[in-house]
Amino acid sequence: MSVTATELWRMSGLELAEAIRSRRASTQEVVLAHLRRIGEVNASINAVVMVLGEQALAAARVADRAVARGEDLGPLHGVPFTVKANIDVVGTPTTCGLKALANAYPRLDAPHVERLRAAGAIPIGRTNLANFGIRWHTDSELWGATVNPWDRSRTPGASSGGDAAALATGMTPLGVGGDVLGSLRWPAQCCGVTALKPTLGRIPRATTIEPMDMPIGSQLMMVDGPMARRVGDLRVALQVMAGPTWRDPWSMPAPLRGAEPPKPVRVALVVDPAGQGAAGQVQEGVRKAASALEDAGYVVDELEPPSIEVAAKAALDMIVADTRATWGLMPFSMPADTTRFISSLLEVAGDPDPLCLMTRAWLLRAWAEFQEEHPLIVAPIYTRIPFEVGKDLSVAEVAETVRGMRMAIAVNALGLPAVAVPVGTGDGLPQVVQVIGGRYREDLCLDAAAALEERLGIITPIDPVAAITNIVVEA
Repeated sequence: MSVTATELWRMSGLELAEAIRSRRASTQEVVLAHLRRIGEVNASINAVVMVLGEQALAAARVADRAVARGEDLGPLHGVPFTVKANIDVVGTPTTCGLKALANAYPRLDAPHVERLRAAGAIPIGRTNLANFGIRWHTDSELWGATVNPWDRSRTPGASSGGDAAALATGMTPLGVGGDVLGSLRWPAQCCGVTALKPTLGRIPRATTIEPMDMPIGSQLMMVDGPMARRVGDLRVALQVMAGPTWRDPWSMPAPLRGAEPPKPVRVALVVDPAGQGAAGQVQEGVRKAASALEDAGYVVDELEPPSIEVAAKAALDMIVADTRATWGLMPFSMPADTTRFISSLLEVAGDPDPLCLMTRAWLLRAWAEFQEEHPLIVAPIYTRIPFEVGKDLSVAEVAETVRGMRMAIAVNALGLPAVAVPVGTGDGLPQVVQVIGGRYREDLCLDAAAALEERLGIITPIDPVAAITNIVVEA
């Protein structure tokens, strides 16, 4: 039985691949359904900034011929995906949201984009981001701001906010973004979708656009990863995207499945990281996750990994040291809002500790020892609800955002994997937690996230809210 166009844009990536494989839908029908959905809703939220309609339909015709010939099909054959505009896709500019890079065309796909294409997936659009990926709100010099489809007065997150908003509204079933200080998980929280921040080195990242390399602190924290509405899509995307390449010196040939931990698996529950305060809506979501995991057979203990604040400070130290060393070397000027944000962040962070990499090493040992007993940690991503648009630029506002993002930032400092997964809604906004694992234990994170999804359901796709904003009260 064939499926309708409306059903197609609501389906997961794996469901779409199966519909194409079983010939219940053609790849062209799948691509057209998502192009129509983009045409219907993108103008109201500004998430997809380059629509690759002709290229996607041409690829869809090739994909359909492969089905007709009975060829072996990749796991994502015919599935559309979007790509954040600071990740290389041949034939489109890697703009990073900046006018200065409007014509920066790469010579090669990013390694993981190349692998997604080889698995049969089809790029359908480029998505918005904060300028140069810098800021926790998606607003670019080239394309303007992306709107949170749940509440237009609040941020969709950043820097991968375009992909998160596109996923939440059904414009794509799969997205590709990046994360250096929460930039995959934070938009997932804001928009109610799921995302995988992989272990450093798990998914290779590389560009052919200068500057091709980053300072050491950023290298140790920056990763690319998939975003989706369903945990199963993250799992198959990881399988496709992972693996070493000469283009990324950090990439590793680590197995996708590790040794089975003792059963039942113990989970450390962190409701209010480092006791710095957390909104009631956020705490409620974390406790929902705890109950669901207990129902799935996990043992949940309310306790924290060591020195969360120290880990978050180490991340800021690495970023600040990098920024001070390179900011004046940029071959172009940054927009005023980006410069204001960086100035505020530098003031909040203070002088970096020159021994921060030593601090990172002992923290890695301390967390690894903690995770011998508790292989998984469930915690907030941002401890407040999404802030109002424009409330992230002053020194006081940046300090509040850093405080709220402390657990997400700590995870980046240590290069650990984490899956963002929705657990419901509260006060009209998504509730999303992060499931944090040990190094290269994405498998355990995904297993627990799948258990949460199975018990608590999914909350997207949605239609964007009307111009009248929701009323949200933050506890």
